[in-house]
Amino acid sequence: MPGYLTRDRLAVLAGVAVPLALAAVLVPFRAAFPNTDAALAMLVVVVVAVAANGDRLAGALAAVSTAVWFDFFLTRPYERFTITRRTDIETTVLLLVIGVAVTEIAVWGRRHYAIASRRAGYLDGINNAARAVAAGGSAPALIDQVSSQLAQLLSLRSCIFQYGVAGLGRPARLHRDGSVTLGNRRWAADSEDLPADTDVELLVGGGGIFQGRFLMTPGPGARPALERRLLAVAFAGQVGAALASSHPVGQR
Repeated sequence: MPGYLTRDRLAVLAGVAVPLALAAVLVPFRAAFPNTDAALAMLVVVVVAVAANGDRLAGALAAVSTAVWFDFFLTRPYERFTITRRTDIETTVLLLVIGVAVTEIAVWGRRHYAIASRRAGYLDGINNAARAVAAGGSAPALIDQVSSQLAQLLSLRSCIFQYGVAGLGRPARLHRDGSVTLGNRRWAADSEDLPADTDVELLVGGGGIFQGRFLMTPGPGARPALERRLLAVAFAGQVGAALASSHPVGQR
């Protein structure tokens, strides 16, 4: 399959083409059952399937295409974009409205499923780090693991750990409450991208002793939500605990 045919693009194509095909299949049987039955069959089979597997555009196109081809093939006068009976008009309008509503419900469900899956991944990462600390694993290995997780979590170009360093180079700072400051300025991290002209440091402490910092270079357009920033702080806390266990006074 060509790389440009993504799942959403395939869903868009299906949303446009499948209602036409299904309506054409139903043409020989249109005199044998009420139009409402045909409309509901098209809605359930096409719109719900497309909406569940595509994006909002795909679902909306499926709803519109379904209503259009229902009008053309399954309402009198046939093979014309004209509806003369009030019941057919009502069915067509309801078909369109319900199709759009089903699409919104499906999109909402997909979005919340994605959020739940992402949060589960975050928790797995924290649990893995905590298990590594409890098992007395290698602190450098944990630092490498957390550096990689921070890069993904905060959309960073790079992330390195520096022992015993804080404030060097006057970078912005990510605090324990998830806020970001640059000098005396509190960065509007929820509405602005992370500073593009400076690095951001995340200080690491463990056992009541300062250990070092993660020095992070934001990528273009990096604007991690508060939830992600707090998770970054939690990851740093696990590194601090590991360093406190292996090197209580830090190392360079």
